[in-house]
Amino acid sequence: MRIGIGTGYWPWFTFERQVEMAVLADELGCDSIWASEGWGQDVVSFLGYVAARTEHVRLGTAIMQIPARPPTTAAMAAASLDVISGGRVSLGLGLSGPQVSEGWYGVPFAQPLARTRAYVEAIRRALSGERMPVQLPDGVAGTGLGKELRLLARPVQQQISIFLGVTSPKAIEQCAEIADGWLGAFVDPSQRSFEIDALVAGLAAAGRPREELTVATLTPTSVAPTIAEAIANVKPWLVMYLGAVGAREKNFYVELADRYGYGNPAREVQAKYLDGDRTGAAAALPDELVQAVSIATDPAGLPDRVAAYREAGVDLLIAIPGGDELGTIRALAGAH
Repeated sequence: MRIGIGTGYWPWFTFERQVEMAVLADELGCDSIWASEGWGQDVVSFLGYVAARTEHVRLGTAIMQIPARPPTTAAMAAASLDVISGGRVSLGLGLSGPQVSEGWYGVPFAQPLARTRAYVEAIRRALSGERMPVQLPDGVAGTGLGKELRLLARPVQQQISIFLGVTSPKAIEQCAEIADGWLGAFVDPSQRSFEIDALVAGLAAAGRPREELTVATLTPTSVAPTIAEAIANVKPWLVMYLGAVGAREKNFYVELADRYGYGNPAREVQAKYLDGDRTGAAAALPDELVQAVSIATDPAGLPDRVAAYREAGVDLLIAIPGGDELGTIRALAGAH
């Protein structure tokens, strides 16, 4: 199992801290660093900077938001970053949620499976150098002067790997069919049937061998002197995603917690958070759920916790450091 480092997005980390983490991961021989975006910092400009500050570590987007860019624009960004980095880019994509898609980007959150499939297909066609059809939406006439074009830039890699950040059962099945990798968030390695086994089954149904799909997890991680301190370091990630990253009626992470058997406390966290009670939301989050979907441990427990992900079938553990971020990265680099 390989170790990657998630640099998150502002305001979780400052730009300077993100760069420190990326440079350290490169120096320690970690597999990759993965940048995220919400409705602030974008992944493309950050990874362009980091490409110039690193030499070996792979650079991934986790995730580049599908509603933020037409697929041809995403292909341009991927090809450009691949050239700048000397062929080190992986492209992680996701739809985000209706709150961001419609509220920030003005893109309807409809037909997620069909949209994702079409987006991936279009990026692959563009990156391969195929002439692309005019990109006007159906029903929009335009001027009639639009021209079919080919991407002028050529990536260094023969094929840039495309990962999908998805959580629902049908989306996981589609990921196994069309993607090169899966980006799971808040994965409980002790309950692999919900996602990892579903991916393996989806690969078999699509007639693909297991080695064609990289199973990756975005995992809040803290290595601290005590387990209680480590839990406190990673808990804010779960509180925010259960509470704020979604609407009361639709939150993918609350649904995931429900599948893991923590539906009631997850909904309590969400309710308190949305009602403005951040302290109550944190208090409602059980330590058992935190430990199930993160690595919150002291140094002695780190090898076993990392091994749990390996044994569950994870190929790439992407740790999002908390607490002593640089110390956690150093500990991880020595633990696998």
